[in-house]
Amino acid sequence: STMATATAATTTTTTADPQEGSVLIDTQHEDLVHDVQCDWYGQKMATCSSDRTIKICSLNGGSYEVSATLQGHSGPVWQVSWAHPQFGVVLASCGFDGSVLIHGEVRPREWTILHAAHQLHSSSVNGVCFAPPEFGLQCAAASSDGRVSVLRHEPETQVWSVEYLEDCPMGVNAVSWAPAGAYYDASSSANQETPRLVTAGCDNGLRFWQCNTSTGEWTQQNVPQCDTATTSAIQHHHHKDWVRDVAWAPSLVPNHNRIASCSEDGQVLIWTQAKDDPTSSSSSSSAWTATLVHQFDEPVWRVSWSATGHVLAVSSGDATVTLWKEGLVDGTWIRMDEDQAAAAAVDATSSGETKEDGTPMPLSPPGPPPTAAVSEPMPTTTTATTVTGDVSSTAPAPPPPKLAAPPPPPVM
Repeated sequence: STMATATAATTTTTTADPQEGSVLIDTQHEDLVHDVQCDWYGQKMATCSSDRTIKICSLNGGSYEVSATLQGHSGPVWQVSWAHPQFGVVLASCGFDGSVLIHGEVRPREWTILHAAHQLHSSSVNGVCFAPPEFGLQCAAASSDGRVSVLRHEPETQVWSVEYLEDCPMGVNAVSWAPAGAYYDASSSANQETPRLVTAGCDNGLRFWQCNTSTGEWTQQNVPQCDTATTSAIQHHHHKDWVRDVAWAPSLVPNHNRIASCSEDGQVLIWTQAKDDPTSSSSSSSAWTATLVHQFDEPVWRVSWSATGHVLAVSSGDATVTLWKEGLVDGTWIRMDEDQAAAAAVDATSSGETKEDGTPMPLSPPGPPPTAAVSEPMPTTTTATTVTGDVSSTAPAPPPPKLAAPPPPPVM
């Protein structure tokens, strides 16, 4: 059965520092904040914390309001992910308790649990991510038990099915979906809408998975992570410690894919896979070559792409979030200054066109949702960043510590 999890809305005070160009938001969490995700429209922001709750903030200009507190987890909540708005207002969460919860806003400020996958894994679930809408309403979850689960909503039966992928035996920290149409075959449309995943493991590597749309079976792809034939020893980059996060970039050019990864070794890498032969359909098995974005002095916890895939946000252990953009000349990644970051923020929320007064034209909203996509109202794709720690702190909250599983939640 479902249960309501929303609390009364409370208005929060926000402060802005014009010198720093930042806005501080009191999330009202009572412990470290581990993740923050904005919905497709940028009107709702979800945060999750070690206090076992999820806060929904409504954003309207310069005012921020905590409109709901979602409960259901029995331990720290590590990550949240919004579904595409064509499915309604739907949010997935995962945590230390081994569970994945699917929350839905049934009426304004009134939330319910649409599906509770309690003890979906035997250990902590460290990452959760909704698939592109072309693949239906489904999400993947990465766990310390070494498996990845794929939860899928079946419209015909109105139930959620689950399939497990045996990934890294040492544990899986993060998972990301390939965008729809990442691998385009001009001679056939069979592979254009094939779901694919990339995972980040505790064995310092990445793994790639592909789903057979006919049978629904997931298989691991044997994809080399570095083209040693064309990469010298000096340029040969790879992670030397746990890979904490991975993010597949939006697909702007067919058969030219990018993935960002970060690790406790302080490296942020961009993995590029280009299809050399336009007449070949084997681009999905081509080698990935890595480019070093930056070597940080501290572990790096999260990476996230802008909506267009031109800007990469990096959250590191030195309590900073930095933005990076590829140079036009030699492909070197350059850290953006504050003015460039502000321009990138405008670009990420606009169509590139301008109104008569010169202000940016906002992105067009998605079309109306399809009829009877799910049984209950369901949110909106994610532009992910990492937030500060507890409500009085300015340092980013740490992810699950480097143990077999994160420590147990504090006694309440």
